[in-house]
Amino acid sequence: MWRRPAWQVLRQFVRHDSDTVPSLVLERSMNRVQLLGRVGQDPIMRQVEGKNPVTIFSLATNEMWRTGDSDVGQGGDVSQKTTWHRISVFRPGLRDVTYQYVRKGARIYVEGKIDYGEYTDKNNVRRQATTIIADNVIFLSD
Repeated sequence: MWRRPAWQVLRQFVRHDSDTVPSLVLERSMNRVQLLGRVGQDPIMRQVEGKNPVTIFSLATNEMWRTGDSDVGQGGDVSQKTTWHRISVFRPGLRDVTYQYVRKGARIYVEGKIDYGEYTDKNNVRRQATTIIADNVIFLSD
């Protein structure tokens, strides 16, 4: 009678308190990014005192689309957009391999999550930064 699995107790607790405090309801979400592109600069490694080192580089991805009539083989203007992404690699093994082998112009595939942050530049101006925290970097041949 007194032996209940822990998940049943937790579920009952969340269900009971969710009537009074709706913010306790657990919700699943996903933050995943997949990018395929070309490296814009050789990676740099940075380390702020008291924090883990990080390897940082930029990655360019391209989008192309046809405007006007989109019939196959027909005319229409082709438009293109290049988007630049800041990639940060914190995982120790991946960070070191990325720093050693990734080079400007290389074609790579990156998996990770998007992160929004804020920093103060050298002129004491607060700036916002968007970065991709890489979980995996795969080197592709041209």
